[in-house]
Amino acid sequence: MTDTPLQPARTALLTIDLQNDFLHPDGAYGRAGQGAEAIKALPTRIAPLVSALRAKGGTYVSAQFTLVPGPGGEPLISPHLKTLRPFLTRGDFAPGRFGHQLVDTLAPADYTVEKVAYSAFYQTRLEYILRALKIDTLIVGGIVTNGGVASTVRDAHLRDIRTVLLSDGCAAFKTDVHAATLTSLGSVTQIVTCADALAMIGAAE
Repeated sequence: MTDTPLQPARTALLTIDLQNDFLHPDGAYGRAGQGAEAIKALPTRIAPLVSALRAKGGTYVSAQFTLVPGPGGEPLISPHLKTLRPFLTRGDFAPGRFGHQLVDTLAPADYTVEKVAYSAFYQTRLEYILRALKIDTLIVGGIVTNGGVASTVRDAHLRDIRTVLLSDGCAAFKTDVHAATLTSLGSVTQIVTCADALAMIGAAE
């Protein structure tokens, strides 16, 4: 994929689902004993890129998985997710709650997008924000590589939005799944390490 120099004012760092309910010990996944060390390491690894891009006039957008409270406060969960994650319950990933919030290491974002499915573009305001700010390049990280990250990268590709995917700035619950997904995405995105992305930002004018 292209290695065209970044234009910071036209670039946003987009993180997917780096929220307390996924990463914090008191969050929904932490309480259920679900997690991976590779996932826990992401916020600290990505934070320097947020600072560097902002210093050059770029933007940080956080896309956050959301379970909309339904009747009686029970979350509106798609059937496949209910089967996959039966521990999700009332209050998990609900807007305004601790678990729904971006992790402290990265907070606050310049813009927050609530998403109800894998892709950060599906039925959200993300594309509107990008077009309004004249952003045509996304540096993407977050979780999980084979879910929200992959779906978002592919949807960006369909919209002719350039993406730079952080190979060590995203993760999955299984390393082999993470690696296989990076291989499959190589035809639609530029893939670099966080260190390489930091150098790209540093070299940008």
